[in-house]
Amino acid sequence: MRPVVRTVCGASAAAAAARPMRIRMRTWTQSSRSFSVTTRKLDNYAFIGLGQMGYQMARNLQAKLAPSDSVRVFDINADAAKKLVGEMKTQQAGGAAASVAGSAAEASRDADTIITCLPEPQHVKAVYASLVPELKERPQRRLFIDCSTIDPSSSRAVASAIPTSLGDFVDAPMSGGVVGATAGTLTFMLGAPASLLDRIEPILLRMGKRVLHCGPHGAGLSAKLANNYLLAIENIATAEAMNLGVKWGLDPKVLADVINVSTGRCWPSEVNNPVPGVVGTAPAGRDYAGGFGIGLMRKDLRLAVLAAGEADAKLVLADRAQEVYERAEADERCRGRDFSVVYRWLGGKE
Repeated sequence: MRPVVRTVCGASAAAAAARPMRIRMRTWTQSSRSFSVTTRKLDNYAFIGLGQMGYQMARNLQAKLAPSDSVRVFDINADAAKKLVGEMKTQQAGGAAASVAGSAAEASRDADTIITCLPEPQHVKAVYASLVPELKERPQRRLFIDCSTIDPSSSRAVASAIPTSLGDFVDAPMSGGVVGATAGTLTFMLGAPASLLDRIEPILLRMGKRVLHCGPHGAGLSAKLANNYLLAIENIATAEAMNLGVKWGLDPKVLADVINVSTGRCWPSEVNNPVPGVVGTAPAGRDYAGGFGIGLMRKDLRLAVLAAGEADAKLVLADRAQEVYERAEADERCRGRDFSVVYRWLGGKE
């Protein structure tokens, strides 16, 4: 077995306070269920929230657990939960025992680890509010991992509402989209005490390939929202630049080649180019289907602006960017499509 690769760039809390935070990263380098570092075996899992991301994450988690383990799943869409468990039982070789719960509280009752992946802050708050009374009747130390993308202040409010006697709550939003969730290649941005890393990382690495420890609770969400704010701006700028060049008569592939070996290079220009045909695997080539939905980008941008306001951080491009995504999403030609469809909204040649 090849070992887990760990890169640690950190020190004591006192030392960390004296200099900028650096990221500790661990990756899982092979497909077995064995991990080189763990502090205790966690047998019983609850997975709550089976949207496009959660569905695939829960599937990967169950498949990479031992048959002696158990996973109970819950979603307000009961059909999705039943479908997932059916697939787990018929399509996976081995894996943990899987079952459907009738509520989030029922799923969590006997769980050592509770994972949530929910759409909005109000959903996260509601779910955890429903868990606490039930779990108080069954006192034990649990690990609560919230993979939802919400604002840090809402996450802190949820954490403070969970009695310390019930366990530890951490934030672990992810990057990689539905493709990454399906393939098990997600990157998790973890906000948690350093003392919990050896317990948390093996769990996340069953659903992804990389864990970036960003700091204490809330730091994972802060990192995710800062990154997605930058991505939102880069996407608009790339769409504008490509549109400008094409209208000047440039071949879009030639222009993209220039950008991608020059200082304008970025993920939207190189991987998710908004002009159809420039990057064969990009959503633009399939009528902007799949990818990262424009509605999700608008949501993350809104959360980033909210968090920036609380931190008194100035975002001079935020208002205009929000307006662009709101108007593009309202356009019937763009609604429900990948966020690179901003190029179409701008009137780009397809």
